Amino acid sequence: MKKQMKVLLLPVIAFALAAAGRLTAYGEEFTYKYEEFPLERNGIALHLDCVKAENRSPAGQILLVHGSTYSSHEFDIDYQDYSLVRRLAREGYAVWRLDIAGYGQSGPVKDGWMPDTAYAAEDIHAAVEKIVQISGEEKIDVLGWSWGTMTAGRFAAEHPDHLGKLILYAPILSGLGAPESREAFSHNTWAGAAEDFQTNPDGTFNRNVTDPILIELFCSSCWHYDGDSSPRGWSRDAFTDQSVKLIDLQHIPVPTLVIYGDKDPYMDLERLSRARADLPAGSELHLIEGGSHILMYEKEHYREFQDTIVSFLKQ
Repeated sequence: MKKQMKVLLLPVIAFALAAAGRLTAYGEEFTYKYEEFPLERNGIALHLDCVKAENRSPAGQILLVHGSTYSSHEFDIDYQDYSLVRRLAREGYAVWRLDIAGYGQSGPVKDGWMPDTAYAAEDIHAAVEKIVQISGEEKIDVLGWSWGTMTAGRFAAEHPDHLGKLILYAPILSGLGAPESREAFSHNTWAGAAEDFQTNPDGTFNRNVTDPILIELFCSSCWHYDGDSSPRGWSRDAFTDQSVKLIDLQHIPVPTLVIYGDKDPYMDLERLSRARADLPAGSELHLIEGGSHILMYEKEHYREFQDTIVSFLKQ
């Protein structure tokens, strides 16, 4: 994985990518510019950065929101053309990433229970307001993954004024079962970072589904950015009775793409099959057969995943 070099600029910190990647599918070379923008909420510094392709004029703004354990680096693994961040940048988007308080490169929290779904939704709100201020654009698209669908969904219902389109990737629509007795912070491990990748019956990774090099890079990135612990406020919301609705689709007022795989153990497939009726006009429901919770990094699925998102955004 290429290391990013930090260069201090005012009023932003610019991150220069070490080298450009060649993409034969596009027939041209791209260089990506990373910039970090200062943001603070509730006395905590929040990591907010923006990625653009230098030879593309931004056609829109999109914010990516991470899940429950690892931060926004997950969207940008530097291997072949798997990175969702770089695909969207090549399509002409300014791609923003936010780390919720206590996660990744954002400031730490003393109480791991504090950044729950409601709290994270307000972090998203602060980030969107900042993006509107910086970009001059009135509408910002938002994508959430896993717990990020709960936080982005809540944000969409409560603060829709600057929201363009919403993408819910692997949405946690229903409670995941009885609450577990755990501490306020998780104990992150290398194995835990890899647990969403599909395996064979003997427990080894299924190399037909996911490139083992990508798995190593993903786990290394988790260890580098998130270390050995993450807040667990999300678990008090998610680990509840399976009859409990965690995302109220009927209160989301903007066109929404729901995209998921049928091998994802966290999906309520029955409820998802009925979700279209609850979504506003212009929304889409997209099932990727054989895809798991981390289908954006699976050999047979990542291009369909990326293409579906780009098509929805550009409609």
